Formats: sequence, structure tokens, C-alpha cells
Amino acid sequence: MEALFIGHAYIDITFIADSLPTGDDKTIADDYAVAFGGNAVTAAFCAAKLGLKAELLCQQADDWLARMFLEMASRAGVSVHGRKVAESSISFIMPKDGKRAIVRCRDSEFRHPFPILNLDGCRGLHLDGHMADAALHYAKECRARGMLTSLDGGSARPGTDELLEHIDVAVISERMCEQMHLNPLAMLAYLRSKGCKVGAVTLGERGLVWFEDGKEAQTMPARLVPPEKVIDTSGAGDVFHGAYFYSALTRPELSWADHFDFGRSASAFAVQHLGNEASLPTLEDVEAMRATLPLST
Repeated sequence: MEALFIGHAYIDITFIADSLPTGDDKTIADDYAVAFGGNAVTAAFCAAKLGLKAELLCQQADDWLARMFLEMASRAGVSVHGRKVAESSISFIMPKDGKRAIVRCRDSEFRHPFPILNLDGCRGLHLDGHMADAALHYAKECRARGMLTSLDGGSARPGTDELLEHIDVAVISERMCEQMHLNPLAMLAYLRSKGCKVGAVTLGERGLVWFEDGKEAQTMPARLVPPEKVIDTSGAGDVFHGAYFYSALTRPELSWADHFDFGRSASAFAVQHLGNEASLPTLEDVEAMRATLPLST
């Protein structure tokens, strides 16, 4: 294992349709995709596609959706460590006009404690805050071993405040800022107070604000994808996390400006494809986005 990812796994069903029917109405979707889903899960698949040997700790049921997920992970080269639940989780996602509506069915009632894994050879940990007890245990252990610890702060979850005390790189969504009643700059100040070495707040098509090693906050614009090429923004943020995490582990000599640039280029590729599997870029895809897409203003 080179990197450990901990999060909640889904099977995502993503479809393109003009509208959702109500009552007894029916409609026909224009296209659909079935893929793995979940914040840290998609980041793990992205990092594996780019070249990391990734292992994933997530909930695992004994049903046909779980077997589908394990087949996807096997094809992607992601090793899965399951924690028993009764039912697999599933998401129904409808992208439209640069946004996406999501309905989720989730089982997070764990039947057993989280597994204790051998971390020999591991260089980094990426979390999304789900499975809070395991996240805190491994954040403490990996930080003590000098590994890079990274958090996708998509939402404020139970235990996030304590977890941040063991995180090197925290990248927070606007949604989490709103939940905590903090503007982006106040959130960066909060991350500094928790001891994070790198902190960022993602702003979607407006890029991000971030700091590195105690320096002043700065902005980074997004790469500008023509609106007519934007198909599905769901999962693009997870690809961003997986890509910057890959860059940080494989090219530690570079600055975080470089790692975040790599991530924003990967997410620019992702939004042009339907479903998480098709959204994962290769190294060549990331470089193509860097070479061809301008920066937003």
C-alpha cells in the first residue's frame, strides 16, 4: 500500500434527463452511467488511475451491489477493506446546467469495529470524514508515523473538529463554510488554528483560496471549461482531491501551487464526462487540460 483512503462507498447511477416525472408520469433519459461513488472512494480510484497503489477502507455489505463495487475496484487496482453493514449504499444523480441533484440511500450502521491495517510502506492518508472512529484512529497513527494526512471537508461531520488536529492538508467546501457560519478567509484562519500546514476552500468554477506553511492566503482560478462541454460536475471535486493527493505523494519537491494546479486540471477533465468512472483522467489527460484550457478570471 502506498496510500490509504477512508470513506463511504456508493454505487452511483447518473442520468441525463430534461426533468423528473411525478405522480404516474414517465420519462426517458438521454444517457446514463453506473459507477462507484463517494468522496474518498472516488479520490482513491482517481489516484489509482494516475498510478498510486491505493487501498480503501469503507463500509461493505453482502449483496449484489457490493459485488458490483468490488468488481469495479478490482479492475481499477484498488484494494478494499470492508466494514460490515446490512445494505450497500446507492446514489441517484441528475446533472443539469452545471449543477446536480442527488438522492442517496445510505447504511452506516456498522456491525463490527473497523479493521486494523498494516501501514508498512504507506506514505499518505486521505479522508472524507465518514467513519469517524476509523478516520480519527488512522489520522493519529499516520501523523505519528510522519505520513501526509489529507481531509476532504465536504461537510461538517461529527468529530471533524478533533480530526483536524491531526490533518496536514485540509481542503474545505463552501458548503462546510456555510454550515460553520464562516466565510472562506475565516475558515482558513480556523484551519491554521488547528495546525493544518496547508488549507484551502474550494469555490467551484471560481477556483479556490488557500495558504501554505503559514504564508498569506492567495487565490487560484479554475481552468475554464466551455459551458457546452460541461456534462456532469458530480465527482469533479473528488477527482480534484485524488489528483492533488497523488501529486503531493509522487512529487513532494513541488509546491502546493503545483499540486493544486494538477488537481484543478484533473477536475476540468472530469466535468466533461458522465459518471465517475469516465471522469477519471490519465496523466496525459491532465497535461492536455493544462495545455489547452485557459484560466478563469
